[in-house]
Amino acid sequence: MNLKLQWLRNKMSSLNLQGMIVSNPTNIKYLTNIEAEGTLIITPKENIFITDGRYIEEVHSILTLFDEIIVYNIIDVSNDDYENFFAYCENVGFEENDISYATYKEYIRKYRINSFVETEYIIEKQRMIKDEEEIEKIKKACEITDKCFSHILKYIKPGMTEKQIAKEIEEYYNKRAEGVSFETIVASGENSSKPHAIPTDRKIENRDIITIDMGCKVDGYCSDMTRTIFVGEPTDEMKYVYDIVLKNQKIVLEEYKDGASTRQLSKMIESNFKIDNFSLIHGLGHGVGLEIHETPFINDRYDGVLKENMVVTDEPGIYIPGKFGIRIEDTVQITKIGCIKLTNSEKNYIII
Repeated sequence: MNLKLQWLRNKMSSLNLQGMIVSNPTNIKYLTNIEAEGTLIITPKENIFITDGRYIEEVHSILTLFDEIIVYNIIDVSNDDYENFFAYCENVGFEENDISYATYKEYIRKYRINSFVETEYIIEKQRMIKDEEEIEKIKKACEITDKCFSHILKYIKPGMTEKQIAKEIEEYYNKRAEGVSFETIVASGENSSKPHAIPTDRKIENRDIITIDMGCKVDGYCSDMTRTIFVGEPTDEMKYVYDIVLKNQKIVLEEYKDGASTRQLSKMIESNFKIDNFSLIHGLGHGVGLEIHETPFINDRYDGVLKENMVVTDEPGIYIPGKFGIRIEDTVQITKIGCIKLTNSEKNYIII
């Protein structure tokens, strides 16, 4: 049997759930590798995927007998079928963070559910710990990202726009991966003071600072890396801030390991920044997998603990409004005794 579906059934049993409706597309892909539109139904005896007729052939090409999933064309599912899926089920789980209240009511009516139970991110929590196959896919995405960064360093020239650089990154990924894992950030000069800047027509100038946040997908799994580079010799102020960010980014790498508190790590870096009168204005990091931002979230509001084989980012940044910003980010794998960097591009002063 599909091991992830078997895990889900065991988890449901421990929660006294006799059935479950999985509606989150990312969770469906995680459990089945299916990316087509549809709904996954876990009944007491069967795993059922209900989809549009346009996707039937695609879904059958993905699944094997090993998966033990029955595929239904939605137009062939009668009202009686819906009512029988969860017949005699005391409790049926649903993904409360994925559906609207209207859909919630519709599910109860259509499936004739007696007790509809919130599942509280049970699949997302399981997704935090990556298996060997998932880690290999993320590693490959990170390797492509490192190679893309080497390419883009040779490509950037004064006079180019932020949009041109972002487009080159995206074209590189489109040829070697499944495309970008998020909208590429290329922010130069004063634009770099905006953590989530959108590439503009601003032209690269001599003595500029450029922050590049980039990533790609391999078999659905993401990479994420940020580097801040300089066009010509950086100013003393830029070097001063860069040194603070890099020092703290390396401190986090040393502290990342199984059992580390995400809240305490974030508070530690915030305290370090305050010594130099700066603030950590965004999260220190986040989980990476089928989504570019997934649990665990590494900030002072999320009281979590890092576990072996989580894949997370380490991305402290300092931003001086109207002047410049510096962020350095790596994707890493958590181990029992530390972490393994999956992105390995140069981090010391990068001058082009």
